[in-house]
Amino acid sequence: MASSSYSRRKFAQTIGRGLLLAPVAASLTGSALAAPAQTETAHQAPPVTGKVDLNVRDYGAKGDGNTKDTIALQQALDRCYVLGGGNVTFPAGNYLTGAIQIRSNTTITLEEGAIISGSADFDDYPTMQVRWEGKWIPGHAGLIYAVDAKNIGISGPGKIAGNYALGGRPSAEKPLRHPALIELIGCSGILLENFSTDYKNMWSVHPTFCDNIHIKNLTIRSVGGNGDGIDVDSCKQVRIEGCDIATGDDCISLKSGRGMEGYTLLRTTEDVHISNCTFADSIFACIGIGSETSGGIRNVRIEKCHFKGAKTFAVYMKSQVGRGAFIENIAVDNVDAEGMEGGFLRFNLMGSGLQDQDPVPGKEGIPTVKNFSFTNIRVKDAPVLIDGVGVHPDKPLDGLVIDNITGTCKKGISLANARNAKIGKINVSGFEGPLMSVYNVHGMGLQAAAAMSEPKARPAITVEKAYKLH
Repeated sequence: MASSSYSRRKFAQTIGRGLLLAPVAASLTGSALAAPAQTETAHQAPPVTGKVDLNVRDYGAKGDGNTKDTIALQQALDRCYVLGGGNVTFPAGNYLTGAIQIRSNTTITLEEGAIISGSADFDDYPTMQVRWEGKWIPGHAGLIYAVDAKNIGISGPGKIAGNYALGGRPSAEKPLRHPALIELIGCSGILLENFSTDYKNMWSVHPTFCDNIHIKNLTIRSVGGNGDGIDVDSCKQVRIEGCDIATGDDCISLKSGRGMEGYTLLRTTEDVHISNCTFADSIFACIGIGSETSGGIRNVRIEKCHFKGAKTFAVYMKSQVGRGAFIENIAVDNVDAEGMEGGFLRFNLMGSGLQDQDPVPGKEGIPTVKNFSFTNIRVKDAPVLIDGVGVHPDKPLDGLVIDNITGTCKKGISLANARNAKIGKINVSGFEGPLMSVYNVHGMGLQAAAAMSEPKARPAITVEKAYKLH
């Protein structure tokens, strides 16, 4: 068996096995500890400065909720683009439509009482290459979509509602990926603000290969499986703030591709700042990092957020042996969490998600993880505080800060395969068993921890032949 060296992305790794609980100065009730350095993202999409202000009614849009307005709406958007850009206004009304495309230098303004409603007919959504669970596959365009556009936006206070009949996963009967609500591919300079969404069984906002994205003050409602709120997919310079998101699946998911396709493209999701948001999830997690991580995820900061409900964990970091690449510089600070059925935080970095048909082979396929920080966390009745055992022993987590955690939980913290850990003040009550259990963890603040059994690790992947993009 053979595999390519993939030398340009070779990641260093060193650490042996074994349990180390050396006494050090810091303790579980020690002073606050410094978090790993983070890249602060303060990017904002530039305002659209065009020459025209068009009204969709002037192009024949009825807005009566029964007439398909697709042609009229697209005419207005196209006219705005060819005249140099500007604003397209949707006054109050219910605009039934198939997929419509935004082009460069164009903003959609949804006035009070304006609703863009998706058609129930799949044929109203063009077929194109779309990302689905980390792979590029044929699929239907989103209800509102853009490709290779610059300086685009959607502003409220109106609403965008997908048709519930369109949700779901690809199947033998419907093999094309189903339409997302808002899908932006290869775009730069994006501003989404002050509107609400409603959809079911499919993603609401899905930027892919985009940069300089500002999403603020959205109210996102989505129910059913795969009903993600915002999926950030191989994007850079992303700011999400002031959003109220209640979904069936992840409220926010950060992705970067799956298997050798994603690893070869190496389009990293990076410089993401999530703040002042409220999350509630009824099927999986509030914030999922992964499990499609083959392009890498780094420089993520989550702060001043309220996790109001999670079917599993409020924050779920997930990957798979065979993903490769890295997850690094992740910080969660000053958040409140309650209503969790699983717990506050879980690492599942060895076996989450689908195994790709072309996985990254060998030790290189084990994700490299470093610099995770969780500080100033307030939890209420968490079944588990932190489940951190899902880290591969061949590539331990390098750099972990846990400090100033308060509240109530039924079970404490379990950690495995980490080095350069700094454990500070953990002031929680109501738990049974040890507050902290560890295996193969090196660092500060561990002397009061109990030893745990070695977790089972997944073996590296072997392949028959080298991969090439196809």
